Amino acid sequence: MEKLTIATLKAMYKSKKTTPQALIEAIIEKAEHDKSLNIWIVPPSLSFIQPYLDGLKDKNPEQYPLWGIPFAIKDNIDLAGVPTTAACPAYAYTPGQSAEVVERLIEAGAIPLGKTNLDQFATGLVGTRSPYGETHNALLPELISGGSSAGSAVAVARGQAVFALGTDTAGSGRVPAALNDLIGYKAAIGDWPASGVVPACASLDCVTVFTSALEDAYLVDSVARGKREQDAHNGGGFRFNPPIASGKPRKLLLPKEPLFFYGNHKDAYRSAWDKAVRRLEQCGIPIEYIDCGIFRKVSGILYDGPWIAERWSDLGEFVESHPGKIFPVTEQVLRSSHERGYDAASVFTAQHQLRGYKEQTGALMRDAILVMPTCGGTYTREQVAAEPVAANSDMGYYTNHCNLLDLTAIALPSDYAGERLPFGITMFALRGQDHILKGAAAEFMQTDSIELAVCGLHMRGFPLEKQLLECGASFLRPDRTAPCYRLIRLQSNPPKPGLIRSAPGSSIELEVWRIPLHRLGEFIRKVPAPLGLGKIELQNGSEVTGFLCEPYAELGGEDITRYGGWAAAERSRSHSGEPATG
Repeated sequence: MEKLTIATLKAMYKSKKTTPQALIEAIIEKAEHDKSLNIWIVPPSLSFIQPYLDGLKDKNPEQYPLWGIPFAIKDNIDLAGVPTTAACPAYAYTPGQSAEVVERLIEAGAIPLGKTNLDQFATGLVGTRSPYGETHNALLPELISGGSSAGSAVAVARGQAVFALGTDTAGSGRVPAALNDLIGYKAAIGDWPASGVVPACASLDCVTVFTSALEDAYLVDSVARGKREQDAHNGGGFRFNPPIASGKPRKLLLPKEPLFFYGNHKDAYRSAWDKAVRRLEQCGIPIEYIDCGIFRKVSGILYDGPWIAERWSDLGEFVESHPGKIFPVTEQVLRSSHERGYDAASVFTAQHQLRGYKEQTGALMRDAILVMPTCGGTYTREQVAAEPVAANSDMGYYTNHCNLLDLTAIALPSDYAGERLPFGITMFALRGQDHILKGAAAEFMQTDSIELAVCGLHMRGFPLEKQLLECGASFLRPDRTAPCYRLIRLQSNPPKPGLIRSAPGSSIELEVWRIPLHRLGEFIRKVPAPLGLGKIELQNGSEVTGFLCEPYAELGGEDITRYGGWAAAERSRSHSGEPATG
């Protein structure tokens, strides 16, 4: 099972390629297979998932935006009837009610899968601070997964959830996204409800989401944010918000000073950042290079100021009353705030200081998007064990300022730094400027990419779709060719279609995807002759790059043009009693 998107899964349901029940059973099997990666604290099980599956029968898929979409929940967020541990067995309790954000997702038709591993009490950015085991990176198991929302990110990256909830206080919803080749989205403080979440630093905590596709993050956001209203036209159910509109920022703000890179892969990360800058230059948005010293100052007061004492106010009593029950480095961090002896005066001093920083940031970032690396490097799990505090501090170098300044942020995958070594950037926007953040993110994701038409086994719900997803491709739209093509079922194993330009011909169903140019060669190497790239004319007269077939291949093949597309031909084949090949 590979990464899935919401659009792909909806297409699979509609075409009867799978059902929610079958998908959940496959996920349970996959979770057991990946048990050694320490993704889950409460793994997927039909014992508590089945009632949610049964509840789908009373919901029309067309009316519920997340109908049948499975999601994972970080184990500091409540799911009714399932233990919440915050990765501390002694802290565990079983809530009678789900966190509000979880309730909203379930109301929209989503299926909760279980509770994922995390850095204990969401205190860490490495994914190794858990008595339930170190969560392994989804691509290179010897590397850290990033934290604290470690299991949530890896669950999505390993195809065990379509999306997953995390939390973010200092970067926990963004660092794991970058290290596992995902999108990590964090709204401004309070835009998503935080009731039913174990606090890490309650005044800064945000619930976040990990996805494989940008549009998925914003669809989840439309369900999670704001107030829900009753919909009189939907049987008294809830009215779901439309996704945020997209806008264009006035400019992009990039650091002008030399950046900090670290770890064994720091040179590769530096090169990946340079490539990301070149992609940003192609977005058609003016770029201004600025002094980012103010953001480092804000990061400094997060852990060297009284906000760290807020963690102790929430958890100190539990730590004191449960000696030996806290993960050692977690207890060290929590106690450090107590031992520094912050008083009321220091709190007000820091608040006044932060107010000044917010005013400066507001003037600097108005109608603009700040862009930084999400991480300046990564570490092996062994390296983090040797230097647990220093390594963790490095991982938050570009993330810690975000919530203190009440920014909204999205972590985006960029060109890989090396083989199976993802690299990502983060875009930041002021509160209330979500539309320009979405627009800038979309522009970046579309740079250095082309549209690619596919008409067979690479379409959504078919066996080779995973090859496109593995290369970072995203589905754009269904479409059709101009009426000048024939479709041939080739004599291959498994059978696949070949599209041949022909007069007379017909209009053939296809899908248009967007794929990064730097991954196109990797994808083409997986496509055998007689297929090759060429220009395909669409029904509106435009052209798109896509797969065409050499005419010689029709010898011995079956002409299936009359069906108008591969999916219809396969349905007919299935109804005739022959085994379908899709």
